[in-house]
Amino acid sequence: MPVTKHAPGYVPNPLYSQEDWDEISDNPPLTDEELARARPGTGNMPPEMAAAFTSRAGRPKADMKRVPISLRIDPDVLETFKSTGPGWQTRMHDVLAEAARKLKAA
Repeated sequence: MPVTKHAPGYVPNPLYSQEDWDEISDNPPLTDEELARARPGTGNMPPEMAAAFTSRAGRPKADMKRVPISLRIDPDVLETFKSTGPGWQTRMHDVLAEAARKLKAA
C-alpha cells in the first residue's frame, strides 16, 4: 500500500482501511481527459456565490497607479511612521500628498 501524506495532527482510525474507503466510494478516479475538461461549475449556485467564484480576488485596480521610487529620509522620520503600525506607507503618502497640494496652491 502506498504511503499517503496526511495533515499535521492526523491520527489514523484503525477501524477503517483504504480498502474500506475504496469499497464505499462511488467516485471512480478521473481520467486525464476528464481532468483537462474540468471547469468550476457555478450553474447551481446562488448568484452571489457564483460571482465570488468567478471574480478575481485582491485589491481593485487603481485609477492612477503609484510609482515606485527610492527615497533617502532620516532614520527618525522613518521610525516615526513605522511606529504607527501597519499602513504606515499609506499614511506617509497622505502626508506627502497634502504637502504637494499646499505647494501647488502657493
